[in-house]
Amino acid sequence: MSKLDQKKFSDLLELITVLAFFFLIFVIYAPVSVWSEEQEFEKQSRFNMKNIYDIESFYEQLTGSYNPNFFEAMKVVNSARDSLLGDSLYVGEQSLTLFGREYVVDINEAFGFNYDTTFGFKSYRRDTILDTTVQIVMFSQELGRNDTSFSQKKFLNTYSQDPNFVANLGEEPSKRVELIEYYKTFIPDSSIFSCPLSGDEYLINIDNENKKFKVKKIHNWNSGDLIWWTSEMDHAGSHFTDKLQKKECWSIHTYVKN
Repeated sequence: MSKLDQKKFSDLLELITVLAFFFLIFVIYAPVSVWSEEQEFEKQSRFNMKNIYDIESFYEQLTGSYNPNFFEAMKVVNSARDSLLGDSLYVGEQSLTLFGREYVVDINEAFGFNYDTTFGFKSYRRDTILDTTVQIVMFSQELGRNDTSFSQKKFLNTYSQDPNFVANLGEEPSKRVELIEYYKTFIPDSSIFSCPLSGDEYLINIDNENKKFKVKKIHNWNSGDLIWWTSEMDHAGSHFTDKLQKKECWSIHTYVKN
């Protein structure tokens, strides 16, 4: 082999090495990027499907049956919550008029709280509480003598009615910080009825006779499609469109080490 051929062969090896290196980088990082994006779609889709299920569950509580028209069910549930916000006595059997149609709904006293906690994100805030602390004297049966303690002023009336109450030694203002739990409520809208990946609407299966309800999403396979899914997801390869009589596909398994 001449020196020229050796140099060409050496250059070819270097090129192959560089290409192999970039291919290795792609093989390592590309799936991770795809799976990260997939997890976001999966998270959003599960969030949407859960909200659809919750809307239908609330509608069934209000009317006694599920509604195959999700958008109608959503309007009724949201309107019932709005009416309850406007009038705290809006409970029991009530009448709602929407789209020129009257709906008879049965609103229980916990509906507002359940709605806000279901369609809300739990959050916390620190509030500064201004209070008054009182120093009281109570006779302790266990100790056989008077015992001094501190309490919030709002409990003073309870202590003063106790037969063991001796005296109020005084009071002073106090300030403390409390961690308050609350919910950032959102209003469900029509966007939750669409799959974030495909944009297709979800499927609703309703069996009012047996009080069963299920939200599903089916991704139809078309010729030339590349489908990538996690093994935990339900999947089947027996679904055919009207134009396909058989399928031929390549299956590639990839793994990520935890």
